[in-house]
Amino acid sequence: MADMEYVNLGRLGVRVSRICLGVAFRGQRDDDVAVRVIDRAIDLGCNFIDCANFYGRGRSEDVLARAMRGKRDDLFITTKVWSRIGDGPNDAGLSRYHIMR
Repeated sequence: MADMEYVNLGRLGVRVSRICLGVAFRGQRDDDVAVRVIDRAIDLGCNFIDCANFYGRGRSEDVLARAMRGKRDDLFITTKVWSRIGDGPNDAGLSRYHIMR
């Protein structure tokens, strides 16, 4: 593993890599390539990954799920849930339905 630098995340008692990988992958059409990018970042010591429900209309969450199989306990994942992902009444906001979907 590479020499990754880690920092404390606030007062949570969690140490995360100084570099956080964002998985928006704008314009990326090949999920296998995206999984390899995430795998490589993890191999280099990155344990801090940022995602959001609106990245690729949820597709990035699916790609991230594939990449973190068997590694979940070693990763710190952040996300955002407010943004609109569709035209329906439950496709935005902080309702339990929207967050869990």
